[in-house]
Amino acid sequence: SYLIALSNASVMGSASFGIANLTVLIYGVYALHHFWLHRVISNFQYNAWPSVQAAYKNLVTWCLHRYRPIGIVFGVIVLFVFSIVFTAIRKPSVVFFPQGEPNFIYTYIRLPIGTDQRVTDSVTNIVEDKVIAVVGKDNPIVESVISNVAVGAAEDQTQQGVSPHLGKVGVAFVKFAKRDGQSTRVYMDKIRTAVQDIKGAEISVNQEQGGPPTGLPISIQIGSDDFDLLISTSTSIKRYLDSLQVEGVEELKSDFQSDKPEIVVSIDREKANREGISTTDIGRALGTAVFGAEVSRFRDENDDYPIQLRVRSDQRNDVNTLMNMPITFRDMGMGGQVRQVPISAVAKVEYSNSYAGIKRIDQKRVVILSSNVLSDYNANEVVAQITEHMKSFKVPDGVTVDMTGAQEEQAETMAFLSVAFGLAIGLIVMILVLQFNSVSKPLIILSEIVFSLIGVLIGFSLFKMEISIVMTGVGIMALAGLVVRNGILLVEFTDLLLSQGMPLKEAIAEAAKTRMTPVMLTTIAASIGLIPLAVGLNIDFVTMFTEFNPQIFFGGDNVAFWGPLSWTMIFGLLFGTFLTLVLVPVMYLLFFKLNQRIFKRKPALESVEVAHA
Repeated sequence: SYLIALSNASVMGSASFGIANLTVLIYGVYALHHFWLHRVISNFQYNAWPSVQAAYKNLVTWCLHRYRPIGIVFGVIVLFVFSIVFTAIRKPSVVFFPQGEPNFIYTYIRLPIGTDQRVTDSVTNIVEDKVIAVVGKDNPIVESVISNVAVGAAEDQTQQGVSPHLGKVGVAFVKFAKRDGQSTRVYMDKIRTAVQDIKGAEISVNQEQGGPPTGLPISIQIGSDDFDLLISTSTSIKRYLDSLQVEGVEELKSDFQSDKPEIVVSIDREKANREGISTTDIGRALGTAVFGAEVSRFRDENDDYPIQLRVRSDQRNDVNTLMNMPITFRDMGMGGQVRQVPISAVAKVEYSNSYAGIKRIDQKRVVILSSNVLSDYNANEVVAQITEHMKSFKVPDGVTVDMTGAQEEQAETMAFLSVAFGLAIGLIVMILVLQFNSVSKPLIILSEIVFSLIGVLIGFSLFKMEISIVMTGVGIMALAGLVVRNGILLVEFTDLLLSQGMPLKEAIAEAAKTRMTPVMLTTIAASIGLIPLAVGLNIDFVTMFTEFNPQIFFGGDNVAFWGPLSWTMIFGLLFGTFLTLVLVPVMYLLFFKLNQRIFKRKPALESVEVAHA
């Protein structure tokens, strides 16, 4: 009780100390603002910023002069084309879903089907020793090394049940903040190199799944109604790709297995009929001996428990013992006499191999060749190489070859994001048309969304950042909302000034000057607010006030997930601000004059009310 009270007192004392420090900080910030900061703000707001606004207004007025608006629009279009070409030249890596540094590395062991779990365990122990030798026994960033055999050892996490031929060795690392900047990705290739010399076992190394579950990066689906042709074609494709030694492919494996060991009990029907034994009796006797049969149930107040009857473990695993097991039956040909005949008297054992299973998709037999991609390579680039090589392979008639797995899900996600982006743009157009009662003004605002992609493409390409299809796509949708909001501010205020009788160019320049402040505030606030998320800035505010130790570090799992989204919005907003402050006034002038020509309105009075498209 004394220790508990002492611990509680320590926690309460630490919390009180932290609250006191926070209070001092708040008063310090208030004093700083009261005695110095407010003068700096006032001087900037009433002296420096108006001069910036005046200079910006002169810039807008210059842009609206004579043929300059057409040149500016043409220049932005050229810049948009350049951003696409620049991206194609730089070729930033594109991934389906971002993955950070591995928190877990799994080594999967697959032995031939039918392998005893004791053999699998011995091989798993060898792999475990090799993995420990790679990561080190006293490695401070390794939390644990755990092995699984038969249960929970499947690489496909949706696969349930017990598989005695499967094993898994998992390495768990400490949290990112405790790794002192050490990378865990380097261990993946080291483990692959260490375990590749184990004969008779298929071994693959991968990290934990990030994001939604997907198939393997490389997945080639071969389908045909002709089973023999399917097997021969899949074997030929595997040999062909293995001979090319495509860089980045860990090991191409087929999910079709034809070496499943099988014990066939062949019944001599003539002898069985002569003895008066049916094939059902023999099958039932073997099934009861190996798998058991429910003979009763034990009931308690909570549940019922089946009571299974079967042969002892050491006997049911011995084929000779099973074949010498007697079948007890009543021979009606001998007056109902009870007789016992060993199974070996009417049947014999044959050893052979069979198919482990035949997969079907849409009622068509398929074989899938799949592989992981090494950590230093981009999955999309490796798949593109394989796809290019497959064009040189002559596929027989009646056989189809498709790239599935992660690539198929990536294509479906891109199609979904395209539809979602189209619907979002459509809804924005509908709302803007209803708001402005015009078509031209929504086109001005929507052009910002398209041209803001210039900043996204150049930013990612210039710094060779990884583009995530999912997170970058979501970031573009979020960016569209902010860019549209800035455009509405400027267009709406220009309409207001025109309705008050101000000349066209003067109204555009004055609206741009007035709305420059909220546009810049939106951009600066959003960009600065997203930078900590983009770079993975981590601060422990509790220890900062209680121990004066903020434990600042950069990176972690969150930056891998939110980084692409944040940088998409930052790059797009920075360039979108230029579009709002320069391109929107220019396009407003061009569309206004275009409406006048289309509807044959006299431009003598520039203060006419806004033309409606």
